[in-house]
Amino acid sequence: MIAVTFALPAESSEFLRQLGNKSPADRNGINIVRGTMHDRTIEVHHTGVGEKACHERLRRFLDDQQFRLLISAGFAGSLTDELQVNDLLVAQNFSTVDLKHAQSSFSNMAIHAVNMLTVPALIHSSEERKRIAHESGASAVDMETEFIARACAAHGIPLLSLRVITDTPSEPFPAPPNVLFDIERQRTDLLKLGTFFLVHPTRVPSLVQFARRIARARKILASGLVGVVRSQIGAY
Repeated sequence: MIAVTFALPAESSEFLRQLGNKSPADRNGINIVRGTMHDRTIEVHHTGVGEKACHERLRRFLDDQQFRLLISAGFAGSLTDELQVNDLLVAQNFSTVDLKHAQSSFSNMAIHAVNMLTVPALIHSSEERKRIAHESGASAVDMETEFIARACAAHGIPLLSLRVITDTPSEPFPAPPNVLFDIERQRTDLLKLGTFFLVHPTRVPSLVQFARRIARARKILASGLVGVVRSQIGAY
């Protein structure tokens, strides 16, 4: 089997639509979706956002399971403007598969091989992004891949980290991170979100634009994942 993880359903919905024979399942108290693509069995799991949720859910997901490959997929933020919104990347510092073989899956798509950093919170300001880029040498950030990589190493599972850029220093989030997502509750507080944009109505167009970017990012990510599954990943 091939495992594909996303932090949230907002990242996975386009890919799930392309799976055949989908069925929900419960394993060790966590929800998964099992389906097929190109005669391969795929299991999709949502890890949640951040270390706490990811560590516990992933532990139960991997318990007593043997996967030929785990693909850590989802959104990422760029630390510099060298990576643009909707750019597809593989995190070369976390991936343990043969990246040359993996990149052959994207023959019709541009793909960037960069170092990625896992951070404890969403990064909003361009100044903070630049500081982190300078100190870490990373080009992009997410909030889960480091913990997924540790779990894969402990279970001997090859890992490919595949991400799509949704925000950059010049195209940041439309609102402060704590407004967009409550990490403790693992959801967006719609009342808080609505109140923010009522108080800041001039930011509504940026929210609409961001929603469009997310929709496009989901499609790009799904296309990349289909290419990986179609490739000869059994070699991994």
